[in-house]
Amino acid sequence: MKVLIAMDSFKESLSSLECGKAICEGIREVYKEAEIVAVPIADGGEGTIEALVHAAEGEWVEKEVIGPLGTPIQAQYGILGQNHAAVIEVSAACGLPLVPKNNRNPYVTTTYGVGQLICDAIDKGCREFVIGLGGSATNDAGIGMLQALGYSFKDGNNKEVGFGGHVLQQIQTIDTSNAHPLLKTCTFKIACDVNNPLYGENGAAYVYGPQKGATPEMVEVLDSGLKQFATILHRECKIHIHDVPGAGAAGGLGAAFIGFLHAQLYSGVDIIMDMIGIEQKMQDADLVITGEGRLDGQTSRGKAPLGVAKIAEKHGVPVIALAGAATQQASILNEMGVTSYFSILNEPMLVEEAMDARITFENLRSTTIQLFKLIAAMKE
Repeated sequence: MKVLIAMDSFKESLSSLECGKAICEGIREVYKEAEIVAVPIADGGEGTIEALVHAAEGEWVEKEVIGPLGTPIQAQYGILGQNHAAVIEVSAACGLPLVPKNNRNPYVTTTYGVGQLICDAIDKGCREFVIGLGGSATNDAGIGMLQALGYSFKDGNNKEVGFGGHVLQQIQTIDTSNAHPLLKTCTFKIACDVNNPLYGENGAAYVYGPQKGATPEMVEVLDSGLKQFATILHRECKIHIHDVPGAGAAGGLGAAFIGFLHAQLYSGVDIIMDMIGIEQKMQDADLVITGEGRLDGQTSRGKAPLGVAKIAEKHGVPVIALAGAATQQASILNEMGVTSYFSILNEPMLVEEAMDARITFENLRSTTIQLFKLIAAMKE
């Protein structure tokens, strides 16, 4: 029997790799000689670097950068196989978890550290970039990142603006003359699964600002700043980005990548599946096991397990999906390539207990054992 394990992480509980290990142990309890191929997966958000670095036998790089609050932090990114492609999650440098809840304020948070990671990767010889957008604590339209890359944004007094979303309204001129010269030789693929415009009621500030600490009054100011930035960008650089799908991703970082770095946006799932070569790894598989922390209606809208299931369906391979929780809305997955899905919870427990890493690991392992005992009995 050949089994492909392609698990997303159980957020705040187990990484993709740890989920795969638990399932592998469960299979071995029943089928000691099974051929098992385990690959971590992600959808462009948390876990993207881990999935790609593992699949490409790449390396981790740690770099001190300016964090979202303007203070130094340690951030990691990955360099794949031949030292030519870098994988960066923006959340590593400006993510919401890096900001304590009582300090969350998109007026001041910056994406500067993202630009520093890009510069470091360029210095190490990388010319191809895969960027995972999502989970940022920022609403600065990516100007912090661009400042780190050498772009200049000046106010009416010809002074460089500072950090944060509140400075967008101050920008009057944009100078691109000192941008990092090697950016012209770089290509950027953006893993992004949102299509929000830069500003407006569906834009970065209104949709994502509140979770980053913005009050309703702040949202209005931030949205006005994003609109001002788009206007100046069009006037100064003849770049039109405000209504481009995905421009509002990660507090407007999408706009910066599209407008200044000529990035192409892709479905996070599609880009990850392609880069880890999951279709090749699925050849001759008898069964695929996938899953994530929660299977619900959102899973059917482009999450990693669905991407796995679609590929498996194309090759006629049955798919089992495992999750900490599986809601009634997850039943639509049965029409989209998932043969059957199961919650790994085996008794009532508090959420905090269910998310304990040791308990989650054992529940994944024991559920897998029971599933494969059933499979073994049916084969007899």
